[in-house]
Amino acid sequence: MPERLIPPPRFLPLFAVIALIASLAACSVFPDRYPLKGDNDPHNGVARVHRMPIHGIDVSHWQGDIDWHQARRAGTRFAFIKATEGGLHLDRKFHENWEGARRAGIPRGAYHFVFWCRDAAEQAAWFIENVPRARDALPPVLDVEWNNHSRKCSRHVPRDEALRKIRTMLSMMEAHYGQMPIIYTDINFHRDVLEGAHFDNPFWLRSVAAEPHERYRNRRFTFWQWTQTGTVPGIRGEVDRNVFYGSEGEWSQFLSTQCDPRDLDRLYQRGVCRVK
Repeated sequence: MPERLIPPPRFLPLFAVIALIASLAACSVFPDRYPLKGDNDPHNGVARVHRMPIHGIDVSHWQGDIDWHQARRAGTRFAFIKATEGGLHLDRKFHENWEGARRAGIPRGAYHFVFWCRDAAEQAAWFIENVPRARDALPPVLDVEWNNHSRKCSRHVPRDEALRKIRTMLSMMEAHYGQMPIIYTDINFHRDVLEGAHFDNPFWLRSVAAEPHERYRNRRFTFWQWTQTGTVPGIRGEVDRNVFYGSEGEWSQFLSTQCDPRDLDRLYQRGVCRVK
């Protein structure tokens, strides 16, 4: 077949020119903020996350040995590190990861995975026993989800009981660390227990196929876990990837006050936010 000639740009339809300009503008205005990252199973429903500036990870012993300096050079701005689970389990990589992130200059916070079969005060005390108070640490995190895959504690407790346990642990953690803990949760647990319940705490929401506002009714996020199949230099295999809701300025304010900037005026009197 004879070669088809492509018409010069001046003959392109107007709508095509507009689309091309918009596409080029998007590339320049919204650069990928984490260029060395990856995702082994990307989902179009969370594509907006790549235009957000503050990206991080959450890790446990499942990630093995981490090169924290390499992860930082790749653009990792924060890390949440698994510390404890239930009332007896300490993640075997916690102290190594805690110090590794600190030495690399990555802001880090520790999280506790709740067991619903265990006394709430015992769990908070176990977390407090194992996670040091550090002025440079992010607020502690309470990870609340159903333990469906646990061989020891897979039952669902009644909503009122779950809320009592959550409030007990949050209160103890706040009193000890002087910071307002972050609540991590997923879609199912939020629907069953947290929806409609009031908390002053910032939320870290899991949503890997859609933006959080499409999955969580009336729940604002401070952090968003948007994939569990991420790849990041310095980590072998897959890792959860997360993003902070706001701008560079809002991130700086969060780091300096340890509170969501949108809540500073309301929470300042509680003594959980540092002086701006």
